[in-house]
Amino acid sequence: MAFIAHLSDMHIGAINFKEEFLLRAINKVNDLNPNLVIVTGDITNNGYYAEFERAAEYMELFESPLLVVPGNHDARHIGNECFEELLKKHCGTLNVKTPEISAIGLDSSEPDIDYGKIGRAQQASMEAELKSAGDDNLYKIIALHHHIIPVPKTGRERNVLTDAGDILKSIIDGGADIVLSGHKHVPYVWFVGNTTFVTAGTVSSLKLRGNDVCSFNTINIKPDTVEVVLNQADGKSKCLAKFENRCKVID
Repeated sequence: MAFIAHLSDMHIGAINFKEEFLLRAINKVNDLNPNLVIVTGDITNNGYYAEFERAAEYMELFESPLLVVPGNHDARHIGNECFEELLKKHCGTLNVKTPEISAIGLDSSEPDIDYGKIGRAQQASMEAELKSAGDDNLYKIIALHHHIIPVPKTGRERNVLTDAGDILKSIIDGGADIVLSGHKHVPYVWFVGNTTFVTAGTVSSLKLRGNDVCSFNTINIKPDTVEVVLNQADGKSKCLAKFENRCKVID
């Protein structure tokens, strides 16, 4: 089996960033001892070098292997260069393989704009990675910041991927099992064909909708079932989705 922790939208450096929530989440993740921690972007709020320095210190606290992809906030003020210098060492390559899973990270950020794009080069690379993972009979996970499918209760859609349709087709055709994203600060699960799309809330920002609280997701992949659990900053947890493991390759 495989156990994944999925965190997103830390917004380190924002006035509404709550360090205690992030530290509490990191401690809980370490207690859970997942096979992989995936962070889907907006680690910083403005892409400033000092914010990335703080972010690197927080990333050091995770005790499990780590996959981090940038978000639109991380690409502000040449933050893409800061990400490469200060965070790349924590995630190495954007593709992580274990004996059970293949996690494929995508950079959907564009400098100084909120909408996202994957582009043809990354699309082709993703398709090749999905094929390779399928040949190796691995559970296939895609991680990116921007959501590909609109998320309910998030208002007017303005910041989706500009090439969402093409990327969605490649993901479905490539047989991806789970797609993880953030961006909207609202946790939700969609099912499209045999692929499950999971968005995470914000783990440590008070930029919340309604009575939502800060949270992160855990994904427990078992031989027959997959369960997505919402872990809230108030200590409560609830199941977001539980469904059949259609891949059934995890021993």
